[in-house]
Amino acid sequence: MSSNVSVDLSDMRKPYKSELEHFKESDLPTRNPFELFKLWFEEVKTCDKILEPNAVCLATSDKSGRPSARMVLLKGFDEKDGFKIFTNLGSRKGIELKENPNGYLLFYWDFFNRQIRIEGSVEFTSQEESEAYFKRRPRQSQLGAYCSDQSKPIESLEKLQEKFENAKVQFEGKDVEKPLDWGGIKLFPKNFEFWQGQSNRLHDRIVFSKDEQTNQWILTRLQP
Repeated sequence: MSSNVSVDLSDMRKPYKSELEHFKESDLPTRNPFELFKLWFEEVKTCDKILEPNAVCLATSDKSGRPSARMVLLKGFDEKDGFKIFTNLGSRKGIELKENPNGYLLFYWDFFNRQIRIEGSVEFTSQEESEAYFKRRPRQSQLGAYCSDQSKPIESLEKLQEKFENAKVQFEGKDVEKPLDWGGIKLFPKNFEFWQGQSNRLHDRIVFSKDEQTNQWILTRLQP
């Protein structure tokens, strides 16, 4: 007998924890979206109410346009190399980015009533850069990456744990090898959207779009 699951959430809403003043274009501390991102991120990073300030949703799509999304951890950002994430490139996200090298990042920090969306093209880090970061990871994380064919099916949890224990034995007393398919993703922004929520739903939405000809950022306010 099939069940019919139906949940009505139409009246589920809360006012934001704190009211922030609207930010106006004339009051922005900078017209560089990288600098503005850093200012917002530094606020979040020092807040003990945010468990993982560098947690971000990465959205990708395959060559047919079918989307997928998952939470990952940002590992660095600057104007030269964009926004950097490391992962198993044989995973679904890695395969999709090889087919369609465009991605979308979404940061959401509810305590601050803020989110940032970043759209851009993607390149992969060199083996040398991937090796350098892999060596900085905790050993348990290195072993986990080595023994896991990310996104591939496995018979059981016990089988996965067995692979992990075998890797511990294999690399006892020596460095863990970086898997060939493990590496970094660099997303180069074309658009930033800085969003600040307001309880009256007149949210602030400021977009920075890159002009490819002049290499300048164009600022636009969107209606909420």
